[in-house]
Amino acid sequence: MTIPELFQESVQRFGAYPALSSKNGKKWETLNFYQYYQECRRAARALIKLGLQRFHGVGILGFNSVEWLVAALGAILAGGLSVGIYATNSADACQYVITHAKVNVLLVENDQQLRKILSIPPSKMETLKAIVQYKPPMKEKSNNLYSWHDFMELGNSIPDAQLDQIIETQKANQCAVIVYTSGTFGNPKGVMLSHDNITWMAGAVVRDLGLIDKQEVVVSYLPLSHIAAQMMDMWVPIKIGALIYFAEQDALRGTLVHTLKEIKPTAFLAVPRIWEKMHDTIKENLAKSSSLRKKAFFWAKETALKVNARRMVGKRDLPFGYHMAKALVFGRVRSSLGLDHCHAFLSGAAPLPEETSEFFLGLDIPIGEIYGMSESSGPHSISTQSDYRKRSCGRIVSGCENMLAQQNKDGTGEVCMWGRHIFMGYLDREDETLAAIDEEGWLHSGDLGRMDTQGFLYITGRIKEILVTAGGENVAPVPIETLVKEKIPIVSNAMLVGDRAKFLSVLLTLKCETDRKTGVPLNKLSLEVIDFCRSLGSQASTVTEILRQQDQLVYAAIQRGIDAVNQEATSDAQRIQKWAILEKDFSIPGGELGPTTKMKRQFIAQKYKAQIESFYQ
Repeated sequence: MTIPELFQESVQRFGAYPALSSKNGKKWETLNFYQYYQECRRAARALIKLGLQRFHGVGILGFNSVEWLVAALGAILAGGLSVGIYATNSADACQYVITHAKVNVLLVENDQQLRKILSIPPSKMETLKAIVQYKPPMKEKSNNLYSWHDFMELGNSIPDAQLDQIIETQKANQCAVIVYTSGTFGNPKGVMLSHDNITWMAGAVVRDLGLIDKQEVVVSYLPLSHIAAQMMDMWVPIKIGALIYFAEQDALRGTLVHTLKEIKPTAFLAVPRIWEKMHDTIKENLAKSSSLRKKAFFWAKETALKVNARRMVGKRDLPFGYHMAKALVFGRVRSSLGLDHCHAFLSGAAPLPEETSEFFLGLDIPIGEIYGMSESSGPHSISTQSDYRKRSCGRIVSGCENMLAQQNKDGTGEVCMWGRHIFMGYLDREDETLAAIDEEGWLHSGDLGRMDTQGFLYITGRIKEILVTAGGENVAPVPIETLVKEKIPIVSNAMLVGDRAKFLSVLLTLKCETDRKTGVPLNKLSLEVIDFCRSLGSQASTVTEILRQQDQLVYAAIQRGIDAVNQEATSDAQRIQKWAILEKDFSIPGGELGPTTKMKRQFIAQKYKAQIESFYQ
């Protein structure tokens, strides 16, 4: 099935149902499925008018909005390729994508993004014919620059029959979307996804998550240039007629919870960082509660953990007191997060810390981890409330195959994937495509995993991330880093280093407040860290104070945490011998985190080279 066919079927089934809702001031404005499709057709005709060539790109640079989706679908209807560009990209990174995907028309959100593009010499963007700024105010004027309104009017001279002819010639095995990997180093790769990859995967996700026609409500806030957000916010809603609400621009900087409370989504996908922040907020609120409330909370937590332990072995009976715990604690917590109507709590893009996962399980919120890649059109395995195991990424998506290559004695091997969800290849990178997909069609993920006897997949690390010590021992950093954050609750990020070195060391950042507008971490410690310091007898309230005075009380507490981590080490080579606190927490603006808040290890190693070298001098 092609994407236009999926969309047309959606309009026939859900035409009058609400599809997209965004805020204009204080009021939500909504388009139904019929209007949504018509807007996409208008955009498609405008793109044809601007000279979009078959299989050339339409780039979209900006935050999630109605215009983002309309432009992306318009590009596909018009026979072009939808190409999302991360809003956080530098001008150079934007230029690379524009050139590589042969972008004919570029949509930018605002003046700030436009200036980024105008700073690039036109000679470096030879395929670019026009730019559309889709949010006012327009501060620039030039021949090939259009406002959203003017752009949408452009297609009036293109007959519908001309667009229909292009739609009819599209085939399921042709490329429709290019997703750029967030590239931890070097240029990102353009993952080519076909119509069939996307339409098939949307159906598989709906089946495996048990999503319901015309009833699901989703909030769109994760970058749409990422396949996880695209699958959840674009393709799945078209498949089942779900309603998408667009969050405010500063969702990731604190307003998301207000939107959640207002719209009450039924399915919610977050990256681990967001679940961790919610975890911290609940803990902060709990610390201010009366002792009676705290007692009720911990009693309810024990009840939920027992219930979920029984659910995992197929027992569905509820113990005495469960309904009381739900009324007193679970219901209130869900309501405070805006998740009281939610039936699918999902986490993707990076591993969810075990401590956070366990915490929410104790609130009767089993967070299902999703594992996959851009190259697998999104999910390869899905964990749901009804099919749940601790620390697992769930079962393989129905209709897909999984193989563990070169297994060791514990049954751990490289996760390899096969099925209709496997991508077409990397754009203009045949050698890298051949390196990723073997002769039998298996996609090699580069991730290490194991399967249990019930078919649940557990990801244990990444081949490229494995540190090999000077003694030749392989060390997977993620489990150790996760344990550090668990044992030292004031630590926001931990990055293990020690490749080809005699011992392991770790870079630590402390939990801090962030600037609401820019997302830049501040020097001021978070409330949780300040409370922790006070409990030790330290008066520190900023990172600088801890570092400048080498605060003995805080340093000793961190060392105790490191000692506790080392006690659980499986060998001497896995023990941490040295550590350092960095002046600033990792962030997307700082470059240490990618758009989905994954650590960019190479970048961090380069940026903090001096600190790392000092460990080994």
